Amino acid sequence: MVLILKQGTSLEDINAMVEEFNDMGFRVGVTNGIGCSILGLIGDTKSLDLGALELMDHVEKVLRVQEPYKLANRKFHPESTIVDVDGVKIGGGHFAVIAGPCSVESESQIISVARSVKASGAKMLRGGAYKPRTSPYSFQGLEVEGLDLLIKAKAETGLPIVSELMSPKLCEIFEEKVDVIQIGARNMQNFDLLKEVGKMSRPVVLKRGLSNSYEEWVMSAEYIMAGGNNNVILCERGIRTFENYTRNTLDISAIPAIKKMSHLPIIVDPSHAGGMSWMVESLALAAIAAGADGLMIEVHNDPQHALSDGQQSLNPKQFDDFMKKSFPLVQAFHPGM
Repeated sequence: MVLILKQGTSLEDINAMVEEFNDMGFRVGVTNGIGCSILGLIGDTKSLDLGALELMDHVEKVLRVQEPYKLANRKFHPESTIVDVDGVKIGGGHFAVIAGPCSVESESQIISVARSVKASGAKMLRGGAYKPRTSPYSFQGLEVEGLDLLIKAKAETGLPIVSELMSPKLCEIFEEKVDVIQIGARNMQNFDLLKEVGKMSRPVVLKRGLSNSYEEWVMSAEYIMAGGNNNVILCERGIRTFENYTRNTLDISAIPAIKKMSHLPIIVDPSHAGGMSWMVESLALAAIAAGADGLMIEVHNDPQHALSDGQQSLNPKQFDDFMKKSFPLVQAFHPGM
């Protein structure tokens, strides 16, 4: 339930209302907008009388929120959320590119890629230390050693680290070593993992599941936020459809839809969406034009010999060419950049 307060309601009156609703067993979120404030009541609001609420001195209007997600709902939080990672901002007009290899393979590889993507304008470094693979015989990642190599690459370049977390057992080490937690498509509805990530202080990139609806995706973000972690970035990475020419089908409509549904930033992973390196540029440019808040792109110094996803990875020159081409479009849709 959302209570829109009258213009000029004092902070003292707002705090008194929050305390009153807290005493009634509700969780209350306060959003201070331009000219008015909004209270979002979370809990079993069915017992509340809308007419009685509208008669309260400082209430202008009361709205019932029908959607099951509350914390992630734009009705509760009209202003777009900005996630800040060591000074790198995503959302609310801020755009950032996250780039790096699918898997961390060696010290020389990850440091080389980190230097090149930074020189081209990337703001964060992605790299898999723990890799979920369809086949148990495929390369599974360097695990803790991979995280330590990412830390070395960060020391060389200053780029914050983004890496995928697969198990609640690894939360403590990821809290210590990683700047942004990535939850992969296969774990989007791993609710035990989402609950644990909700207790962490690190921002989270939450990828959309292979066959999940927008509401299911946002509800997964709600799990994280309900645990206390509000710094969630949604990532569209393509969904599974009947088409098998591409690895997945990039759902461009997810960008405006999510922006209407939620205040959380949304980025796009064109590498996993197309599954082929020659598609990445077109899909990425389309995502920027549709209003995405950022991109996550796979870049490898030697894609032909990559241990995972080489076919969808750009080499450093291709990435640099793309970044130069994309800059005017980013400026057009994010003029504050």
